[in-house]
Amino acid sequence: MNTIFIVLPILTILMFTLGLELNTKEFVSFLKRPKPVIIGLIGQIIVLPVLAIYLGLFFKLSPLFFIGFVLIACSPGGSSSNVFSMLAKGDVALSVTLTTLSSLITLFTIPIIMSITLTFIDYNNLTIKLPVGKLIIQNIVLMLVPILLGIIFKKKAREKAERVEQFLKKISFPALLLLVSIFFIQHHETIVEQIGVLAPATISLILLAIFSGFLLAKLAKLLEKERRTIIIEIGMQNAAQSIAIASSPFIFNNDIIAIPSIIYALIMNIVLLTYIGRFLIPNTKKIT
Repeated sequence: MNTIFIVLPILTILMFTLGLELNTKEFVSFLKRPKPVIIGLIGQIIVLPVLAIYLGLFFKLSPLFFIGFVLIACSPGGSSSNVFSMLAKGDVALSVTLTTLSSLITLFTIPIIMSITLTFIDYNNLTIKLPVGKLIIQNIVLMLVPILLGIIFKKKAREKAERVEQFLKKISFPALLLLVSIFFIQHHETIVEQIGVLAPATISLILLAIFSGFLLAKLAKLLEKERRTIIIEIGMQNAAQSIAIASSPFIFNNDIIAIPSIIYALIMNIVLLTYIGRFLIPNTKKIT
């Protein structure tokens, strides 16, 4: 089974749902207090990819895994972060804003960061090319267009849009888990063989992402609920987006590059669910 035919509709659904979730008034309101948005984007767009490059070199990841490792780090925030922020009693409006903005900004930052990433690789006999133009076009078709359609649909038919949004929210996360499961089954031998290197690298990246989010938010003196959201947003990545780029016949066309995204998605959910679990248990001392 070719995973590209699974990941493309899932990614489209996730982005369309994000468009439905976006509240224009709340989005515009952050122009009046841009600090939490700027802090979140710095962590998401700059800090995380830099950490991934250094960790990839430190753990001496093979070229294809190195590309995939940085690719998941420079992808936009995952749409599930909005639900996680709600469970953690964070700022959901901030979460939706950051996820939307990172999805738009990474349309253009992914090609730049991945082009830089390829300069760190010792190719040997590998032939790896990054068709920047095709990458931008694919990102626009799969990311920007569904978001805009979601926004337009909500504006034209609010009641129907709300019902559709509730339905898509229920199926989007299970759909992503289905994609991860199918990919894991298809490539389980390679994953098991490389898990000894990829797992420590991935855990290190996620923990450093969480710590970076905490530190940035603390230094910026953000509100407690904003700090929680920043931590989740920087740690949670859109695995479907990176898998789509890795598996796309128009870009890398290589499922091996997608493997770090699969491992990241699995570990990311475990770590962040553990984090938000602290806020679901009453009468416990919480670390924000």
